[in-house]
Formats: sequence, C-alpha cells, structure tokens
Amino acid sequence: MDPQTLPAEARQLYQSITKQYTVGFESLKLASDLHLHLLKITDLEQVLAGKDPLKNPSEFPFWIRLWEAAIVLARFMVTLSPARGTTVLELGAGLGAPGLAAAALGCDVTLSDYEQVILDFERVSGAASGLLNVEYHMLDWLHPPEMERYDIILGAEVLFREEFFHPLLGILRKAVKPDGVIYLAHDLKRKSVNPFLHLAEKEYKISASKRVLRSLEEDKEILLTRLTPRG
Repeated sequence: MDPQTLPAEARQLYQSITKQYTVGFESLKLASDLHLHLLKITDLEQVLAGKDPLKNPSEFPFWIRLWEAAIVLARFMVTLSPARGTTVLELGAGLGAPGLAAAALGCDVTLSDYEQVILDFERVSGAASGLLNVEYHMLDWLHPPEMERYDIILGAEVLFREEFFHPLLGILRKAVKPDGVIYLAHDLKRKSVNPFLHLAEKEYKISASKRVLRSLEEDKEILLTRLTPRG
C-alpha cells in the first residue's frame, strides 16, 4: 500500500501519525478477491517504552497488535455474509479488522475505542482499504453516551480485564437490537472468557465454536462465541 495514494485527508492523518510512530501497512486477506490494508506500529518499543507486558498485562496497549482472534472474526464475517446495510458496531476495535471486514461486505459500520490515536489508525486503514461506509467513535465503557442500537456487535480480545465485565454488559444492553446478535472472539486459553459468559448467560442465549488459525509459527485455537438477547 502506497501512502501517497491515500485520499488527501487520510494522507494528512497518516503523515501526522508517522511523526510519532514507525508504521507500516499489513495486508489481511479475507477472501481471494478481498483484502484489507491495516496501518500498524512496526516498532512496538515506541509504545511499550520499556514496560514488560508479561509483568503487568493491564498496561499492555492491546490495540497495537493484530490479534489472531481479530483475524478469525474478520474472516467469519465473510462466511456470515451479512446483508448490505446491516448495522455493525465493533467494540474495542483496535486495528479494526472485523469491523472493516464487515464494511467491505457492505455493512454500515461503527468502529469504537477509547483513544483518539486508535481511531486515527482506523481511519487511515479504512481509507487505505477503500471503505467509505465506516464511522469512528470514541467510547468509554465506564461512561457510555446514549447509543443507537445495532444489528451486529463485534468484539475480538475484549475480555482481558474483569473489572470491565459489568461495564461491557451495560454497553451490550444499550447497543444491541432485541433481535440482534453479538459475536466475540478470543484465544481459547484466555481464562477470563468463561467468567464473563457466566455473567452474560442471564441475559443472552450463548453458543460457541472453536476455530483454528494456522500459521508457520504456531496454530492458534480461537473461541468464537455467539450471544443473542433472551426474549
């Protein structure tokens, strides 16, 4: 992806980002004729600043990495093939792969996260991928605004801090349509998933399936979870 081919506004945003971070585009293949171009930081130390995420995972900026769960959820959207105009919200979108995949399929998508810099990366990725049907919103789960309701809500690797379980449930309660559906994707080893689903089952019917993302380094088992509001 040549940054010089970006639309003027996105190119200016890209240039602003490069003054602070070393970045590059990663191409994510969703289907034979469908690719996303995701802007990401290539020098993680610029963000970590010497912090050891293994000692304190709560300090790790999850948005800087394209997680395997996000890839699985993005490709799942392709197989789901939602109708054009379906409204989609991605929570804790980070690099935004699942939401941008939905937009590439013709959905009306809102990507949300908690920092402006994250939304800036998403905006450049959306423009690089040729997507116009995407909005980018700041969303603080602890202090959510009034929200519209969506047909589909997506979240990849959003269950990493238990203190956010109840705020997340509050967001879902406000944002999913009564006949809507929520898809969450997480590494099967993530221990926080089952406690969250235990809380959520009071309000949602839950089903789950395991997906394997194969790679040269290590195959990753991803738990894909479907939640639908109880009537």
